[in-house]
Amino acid sequence: MLKPGHGESRGIPDGNPGTATRAIPGGMLSKARAAGFPMQAGRGEPRDSAREPGLGALRYPPAPQMRFFEYESRAIVANAGIPVTQHGFVKSADDARRVAEQIAGPVVIKSQVLTGGRMKAGGVQFADTPEEAARHAEHVLDLEIGGHHPRGVLVDSRAAVKHEYYAGVVWDGIRKRPVMLFSDMGGIDIEEVAERHPEHVATAHFSTLRPFAEWQAKQLIASLGVSGSALNRLTPILARLARLFLDYDMTLAEINPLGELEDGSFVALDAHMDMENEARPRQRAILHELGVGDEETRQAREPTPFELAGEQVDAQDHRGVAGNVTEFDGDLGLVIGAGGGSLTLFDAVRAHGGRPANYCEIGGNPSVRKACGLAKLVLQKPGVDKVAVMMSIVSNTRVDIVARGVIKACVELGYDPAEKIAFFRIPGAWEEEGFKILARYGVDYADRSVSLHEAARRAVEKIQGSAGGDGAAPAERFRQTTAEIGDERDV
Repeated sequence: MLKPGHGESRGIPDGNPGTATRAIPGGMLSKARAAGFPMQAGRGEPRDSAREPGLGALRYPPAPQMRFFEYESRAIVANAGIPVTQHGFVKSADDARRVAEQIAGPVVIKSQVLTGGRMKAGGVQFADTPEEAARHAEHVLDLEIGGHHPRGVLVDSRAAVKHEYYAGVVWDGIRKRPVMLFSDMGGIDIEEVAERHPEHVATAHFSTLRPFAEWQAKQLIASLGVSGSALNRLTPILARLARLFLDYDMTLAEINPLGELEDGSFVALDAHMDMENEARPRQRAILHELGVGDEETRQAREPTPFELAGEQVDAQDHRGVAGNVTEFDGDLGLVIGAGGGSLTLFDAVRAHGGRPANYCEIGGNPSVRKACGLAKLVLQKPGVDKVAVMMSIVSNTRVDIVARGVIKACVELGYDPAEKIAFFRIPGAWEEEGFKILARYGVDYADRSVSLHEAARRAVEKIQGSAGGDGAAPAERFRQTTAEIGDERDV
């Protein structure tokens, strides 16, 4: 993550756009790219990544990002007025031969997958003739890379490059502003350059409110000693990259390498773009132009049917949140919320030896229908024995709504809520009404006097059967709020 002032050297003085420094922390982008999304979660507080299906190396679920294939990123860059090499996207060896004939020169065959490691896996091949291009394309089209089958291949002309640069814009989740990155050492990972040669990387934050001015890009590039014709030609490229970042709600926009040709002109040799997932409705025009379907998630790992079903639950109506589901291999289903508190609850369950079957988020007063749908989804997941319904902080979420939804799910699935709900702890509005519903069905619940860690412990003990009997804990360790029994209309 970017940290203001971290690793600074010979910084440019503060101005309206932000502060430029001559170095960035090593590995700033590596965490982002390892999970397939940039440095932030929904342009908010950063999270680490956890998209593995198991619990072995579990960290945190990321906010989903809309990722683009390289051929799509090339189109976005070209539409912004940034020069690109002659290329063509194809899905067959015959079409690869045709494009290579049109280029009439040496070409590069690149696998189009949403994952890294193409070169090491053999997904990037060089060809001098159209026939050789067809042979390589046939091989690459059948090559699976990191569990991804290629969408097609990019047949790209091989340019005579004199020097390679890096240009990029990413979202800084700490400063809550985009940051430009420029390096005179392109063609290799910017993380490696930042770690080994920080004096060759310059960064500068800029505003999302003011129009982006070219002098901001020029100042950044010049800070690395670039001058003359190269400076004048690079400036509009970086400026256009920054503007497309803002125009298209990107979270990552980079050109690497940005090649300087023998005649002094510059051309984008490769490009990578990620868009904020929540911006898709605003960006229908560009997505339609690129042929991106509404059903395509474009995440680093394709979502499971369970996770897709969670999206459908959350999309049922506009009220609150009941989704953001990530699947894991465990036996304790979770219906948890409170923003970052849901991550704390997830960790608390694991700290007490629990095996979560999922991660999710609920809050903001979702409808009973959505709360019921989310609970049903979790309860019906293979391997789930019980569910824990918890929020870590006091919020405006109505306790009675969540209680109604979860109990409704149990009843409609033929389960006894008292047996299937391991524990219920949601401090919020309408607590007494919610407690009446829970008490009526014999659900073990607690008010806000019980810590989230204690709630997680009780949920884990219930599913492990270590609490004994009905799972009741000693009175001094748990205080259950007294509530009158609600009538039939409470659920």
